[in-house]
Amino acid sequence: MRYIAAYLLLQLANPEATPSAADITKVVSAAGIDVDSDRIDKLFAAIEGKNIEELVAEGKDKLASVPSGGAAPAGGAAAAGGADAAPAAEEKKEEEEEESDDDMGFGLFD
Repeated sequence: MRYIAAYLLLQLANPEATPSAADITKVVSAAGIDVDSDRIDKLFAAIEGKNIEELVAEGKDKLASVPSGGAAPAGGAAAAGGADAAPAAEEKKEEEEEESDDDMGFGLFD
């Protein structure tokens, strides 16, 4: 995925030019990631002779068919707490504030 992202970034930066393997290597290396030249070669083999705009549109169509919904969170639990839920939240905030004062003004990395 990182090589595809690098290719698309390069394509966006200069739409008239076609990114090369060396260009992708520079982008990925600049991000501090080890480069796998075999994967870059596979990317170029897969997109050879294809238009980027068409590939992106095809990918959008494929993503549209993927279910992305999850289980709905149970909203009844918070409502069941009623008025008792608010004091518990206040107590939790107070505890967090007390914990932040434990370093007595001195940070570990100061």
